[in-house]
Parts: sequence; C-alpha cells; structure tokens
Amino acid sequence: MTTPPATPAVGRPLTRLEAEAKVTGLAPYADEYAFTDPLYLGPVLSTVARGRVTEVDTARAEALAGVRAVLTPANAERLADTEDREFAVLQTDEVAFRGQFVAAVLADTPETAREAAGLVRVSYDAVPHDVTLTADHPLLYRPDGVNADPDTDTEHGDPDAALARAAVVVDRTYQTPMEHNNPMEPHTTVALWDEGSGRLTLHDSTQGAHPVRRTIAGVFGLAPEHVRVIAPHVGGGFGSKGSAHAHNVLAAMAARAVPGRPVRFALTRRQMFSLVGYRTPTIQRLRLGADLDGRLEAVVHEVVEQTSKVKEFAEQSAVCSRMMYAAPHRRTSHRLAPLDVPIPFWMRAPGEAPGMYALESAMDELAQACGVDPVELRLRNEPPAHPETGEPWSDRALVRCLREGAERFGWAGRDPAPGTRREGDWLVGTGVASAVYPHLVNPGSVAEVRYGEDHLYRVAIGAADIGTGALTVLTQIAADALGRPLREVLVAIGDTDLPEASVAGGSSGTTSWGAAVVAAARAFRDEHGDAPVPGARARGTTPEDTATPGYAQFSFGAHFTEVRIHADTGEIRVPRMLGLFSVGRVVNPRMARSQLLGGMVMGLSMALHEQSVVDPAFGHVVNGDLAGYHIAAHADVAGLEADWLEGDDPHAGPLGSRGAGEIGIVGTAAAIANAAHHATGVRIRDLPLTPDRFLR
Repeated sequence: MTTPPATPAVGRPLTRLEAEAKVTGLAPYADEYAFTDPLYLGPVLSTVARGRVTEVDTARAEALAGVRAVLTPANAERLADTEDREFAVLQTDEVAFRGQFVAAVLADTPETAREAAGLVRVSYDAVPHDVTLTADHPLLYRPDGVNADPDTDTEHGDPDAALARAAVVVDRTYQTPMEHNNPMEPHTTVALWDEGSGRLTLHDSTQGAHPVRRTIAGVFGLAPEHVRVIAPHVGGGFGSKGSAHAHNVLAAMAARAVPGRPVRFALTRRQMFSLVGYRTPTIQRLRLGADLDGRLEAVVHEVVEQTSKVKEFAEQSAVCSRMMYAAPHRRTSHRLAPLDVPIPFWMRAPGEAPGMYALESAMDELAQACGVDPVELRLRNEPPAHPETGEPWSDRALVRCLREGAERFGWAGRDPAPGTRREGDWLVGTGVASAVYPHLVNPGSVAEVRYGEDHLYRVAIGAADIGTGALTVLTQIAADALGRPLREVLVAIGDTDLPEASVAGGSSGTTSWGAAVVAAARAFRDEHGDAPVPGARARGTTPEDTATPGYAQFSFGAHFTEVRIHADTGEIRVPRMLGLFSVGRVVNPRMARSQLLGGMVMGLSMALHEQSVVDPAFGHVVNGDLAGYHIAAHADVAGLEADWLEGDDPHAGPLGSRGAGEIGIVGTAAAIANAAHHATGVRIRDLPLTPDRFLR
C-alpha cells in the first residue's frame, strides 16, 4: 500500500481534473455524444399569449423530404401524470403563454427539422391576455408558500407604530426587471426509447440527474429504474437547469414515438426565453424607521412579483430582511400577480439577489438621511442572534467582512457628499453593500466506495458538475476521508446509474455530496481497514442532521465598488470591485475564487445590463437572444477581487464548509447602484442602471 499523504488534499488550489479535456474539446456535453442514426426535433411555439389552438396543418411539413413525424395535441401520447401543468406537453389545445409548445417535427437533419417546423401552420382562437406586472394588480394574492419554504408573511412587534414615532424614515420602492439565465451551453436533451426493454435514456444538460429521472418517470408512468439520465459535463446552469422542464418531456415523448432512434433536441437561445424559467420582476417597497444615530426600530419589506397561470413560483425576495439587521419591529410579505406568462424559476440566488438589492439600497439611503457612514450604519445594526428565531449564529462574520473589506478597499477618508469627486469628464463614487446566503444542506445523497484490482479507490455518486469543479472537489474530499493520495482515487458523477444525489442548487452541492462521501469513506475504513482486498465496498448517506441543529447558519460578505459615470453621456464604468466573504472552510481555493468572481460578474451584469423586455401587445420577450439581452462582457470587468476569511464553521457539517456559488451575486448590484448615487447624486431605484437614467 502507498503511504497516505502528509499534506491534505482539501484546501489545495488544484486545477480541474477535466481541465485539459474541456479546453481541447474532448469532454462530451449532452448534445456531443456520437449517436447512430439520430433524429432532430424542431419545436413549434405558440405565437399568441393566450387562447386555444383551433387547427394544426401539418401537410406541408410532412411532405418535406426527411421528415419522419409531426407531433400535435391531436396525436401526441397521453401522459400518465400532468398534475404539474408545466409537463402537460401537447396534452390540450389551451395556450397559456407565448412561446409554449404547440407541435413538434422529427426529421433526419437539424436543418430539415427547422424548415419543417416553419411549415406547420397553427390557427388560434386568441383571447385578451395580461403580461404586465403592477404594484396594484387586481388579481394579487398571497401564496401559501414561497421558494425554499419559509413563511410567506411575517410580523414581529408593531412596525406601523414604530415607523410613526421614528426620528428618520426611509420609504422607497425599488424594482428589478425580468431576467433570464443564459448559460453557455443551452438546455439540451438527447432521448432514446428502447421499446423492448422499456427503458428511456436521456443525455441531458442538467443540475440534477436524479431529480430529472424522478420527474420524467412520473410523467410517463415509468418505474424510476427504467429511466436513465446521463450528465457528466454541464456548461453552466445558474438555476435554470435545476429541474426538468417541458423540453425534457417533449424530447422523451418524441423518442417514444420513434423507438430505437435517438432524438436530439437543443433549445435555441430564443426558445430558452420562454421554456426554462427566469427571474420574476419585482416591485419592492422598503420602509426603514430609525433613530437619529441610524439604529433601526422598524423594517417593513413588501414584495410584489409575477407568476404564471400555468404554475406558481414565488421568489422569497423579502426573507433577507427578516434576519439581516437588528430591529425590534419587522414585517415582510410576498404577493403574486398571476399573468399569461411563462413559468418563473430559479436564477442564481433566487430571493436574496433581488431582495438584498432593495434592502441594501434602502440602507444606503438611510445612512445618507442620518448622516452616518454606510459601513458604520451596518455595524450599528448588527444583531447578536437571529432576530426572528433567537438562535445563536453559527459563524456570523459580517462585521469582520465590512471592517476588513473597507480597509482593503481604502474606504477611510471617503467624502460622504454625493457628486463631489470628478476626474476630467468622469464623476467618481464608491459604494458598499452587505451580502448573505443561507447554508443549505440536502440530506439523502448516497456515495459508494469500491476498491479495485488496480489498487484504486472508486467513489461513485450521481452528483452534477455544472462547471463549478465539483468532480475535483469531491476527489479531494474522498482522498482525505480515505487517507489516500489523490492519484489513488477516481470519482464518477453525473449518471442515475450511480447512487442517488441531490441537485446542484442553493450552493449546497459540496456540503451535501461531501457529507455522503465522508460517510462512505468512514464506513469503508471501519469495515475494511487500511488494507482492503479488491472488491471491498461500502456506502454512506448524507444524514438529516448534517448541520448542527439550533444554530442560524448563513454565509456573509461585503461588497465595495468604485463607479465612474461620464458627465456628458451617462456611460457607466466599474473599475474596481472588492468582495470579502465568510463561507466557512474553503475546500479548493481556486474553485471558490472562480465561483465568487463569477457571482460578482453576474451581479455587475444585473446592475448594468440585464433586462428582459416584454411587449405587452404580444406577450413575448422582444430582446430574447444574446444580441438584445445584454450581459457583462470583458470590457465591463476591470479590477475585480474576491477573497474570504480563513476558518471553518464547526456547525456546518463534517467539512466545515458553506457554499460559495451564489453569495457573490448577492449585494453586488446594490453596491454598484449606491456608488453610482455617490458619484452623481442621482438615485436610481429601478435596475438596470442604463446611461439615460443619469441624464434626466
């Protein structure tokens, strides 16, 4: 046996194990496997926002050479379970939003499939639609719950009375627009139905192979073991790939219509704007009441969002205001407007990203109203325990992040007066915002360790690597848990033939899967010692109590930004961004920094560019492609620094780690907006911060 390593693998900045395969194009993504005799799916999407399909004329499409089948609501397979209406694909003639599937073509080439889909003629009985969110929408309602299952509304004390007697009151409304995930790899599925064995195989770009299997098996009435989902490499997800969507069902339905032939279905960028979710627009009213020194007496955070009439999704945007700062009187609420729109879903840091934009912008306005430095204002409102539950913090290091971040950034000596610093034609300002993200652990993941004739330890878990480095990180965790060098450990992921794994979402992957790997390694060593025989194996599961109960567990951080705005054109530049975070133990510094920087860049994109513009007359996103939907480019990212406080969280699980995937985006947009106000004296409360808004 090889002598166990003296230096632990965890904590080392290893490069990705699959890095060479990715940069040389050898790592296969879902649509890149070599399939024999595949068919290509061309979808037909509704061109009305609400109504019914009255006729589908397929004659011209079916006459085209190379077309093998056309699916419509009249001939599509009847599905076993359509209680979740997102998956009731081609089951009815009802049209609930523009961009919904109303037919599909199967053809020998992608070009033929696209041409044939354009030849399908669909007639509609259109009825008036409503796609516009307003704060006073007549159909607003209180949902039973919001994403991640916190209470929809909360109230403590008497916030109205506290606001009435407060020395300083900030009462502002902030808006964030509809935003869409645009991962580098579009949503892609290749489906194969083996009629003889009754097995369905999906090569899918997903954040969770096992969750997709559960959904597809239920929709088609198949036993879960008769559905296999394979996803070894995924080109980004950011939430939109965290669940099966209608395209998975359509691909599987098409494959079952042509047994034995693989069906390839890669959504176009434009099709993704109606079919795989988006961040709901929000209208958020913040009321802060404080004494003259800026100490909060009351926080009221009321959110209005939209959902689809097809399926409810409520983003938990006000939840951050329940625990972020000390205030004896608090109220939060969420209200939804059901509209004739596609279904909202997860987008990086759902809830926290838009919610903290509003809260941290309001805190900046409160600091100005009280004449208190924005960093100092946050320090004065530090809660000693969770304000609602009273639970002690497991590792709340926000004060350190703010103080040390301010020192690194050079915050001291900042002139608090807006619009006072000018360098040539550029107005210069600086801003700060706090960041928070809950520590989430998904129990139930299973890992298996097996020792082979080749003296290698093979660790299997059906986790997904969506570009975050999960394969590398899990290998590091497994090596240390087994007490073996990295070269003796091989990890397999991304397949439902491997043991069950939870979704890569909520920054929970490393902790959830890592706990299973550690449990399996401990079981292996307990059963087989340090000299196992070939064929030895053991399993372990992520327990329910991975995180120590009774503690409030969150990651925290602080963002500092410098913004420059051209006095004549309103052009906005962000030459400096610094993020300092507390995320517990960092398993791989290289991967963690990449995640934090990626989140900060997405937050920059949220602040400056991202906005899906809906045409109210027709109900579709008019800028639904990467030409019109702007995201941050290299020219937008200048000096960007992300770092973290060293140390682990003893209550967070066996690794002492908390996720770094989403906290980077939280608070970034507010810090930029606050800096823009400091530069110009113009307070923009509706994202994005486009140049025209500074010229009014």
